[in-house]
Amino acid sequence: MPSPWTDHPKLRGRFHAEFPDDLQVIVHDGSPQISHRHAELVWVRITGFENDRFSGVVLNQPDQLRSVAEGSQIVFIVPEGGEHPLQVSSKYLDERSNWRLLAPCNKCGLTELFDSPSELVASTFPSVAAEQLSLGFTFTTRCGWCGGGQVVRLKRTRWPWSEEKL
Repeated sequence: MPSPWTDHPKLRGRFHAEFPDDLQVIVHDGSPQISHRHAELVWVRITGFENDRFSGVVLNQPDQLRSVAEGSQIVFIVPEGGEHPLQVSSKYLDERSNWRLLAPCNKCGLTELFDSPSELVASTFPSVAAEQLSLGFTFTTRCGWCGGGQVVRLKRTRWPWSEEKL
């Protein structure tokens, strides 16, 4: 009997021919500019899903990652652009609705980030104050998978004329 995710539209055509619950996923310790380690492609066996968020267990040992190992439970999504599903953190998912990718990676087409925008801004622009971010902020970053360029806009969370204090 097929698993419930077998017919998920974002997963069609991605499964291993002999192991129908297994697919390749990009795993990482964060983007290379923050973690100083490159992402890797590993096999993952899906164990569950809710909407467009999938969970699974890593089936092979990454070569140089520290936060992901064989047997690790991960959460991943399937980006609109890019070749492979991508591991994501809960912080990333929490912040996902507060930003918009204005330009996908100009090399591989990836439409998601490896790190939450708050982590990327803090590491790339340490002098940017939280007040500036709450008014909207656009920045470029490197794609965690191939090193190409991406453009991100943080959405305005407070408007200058609102009654809330910054």
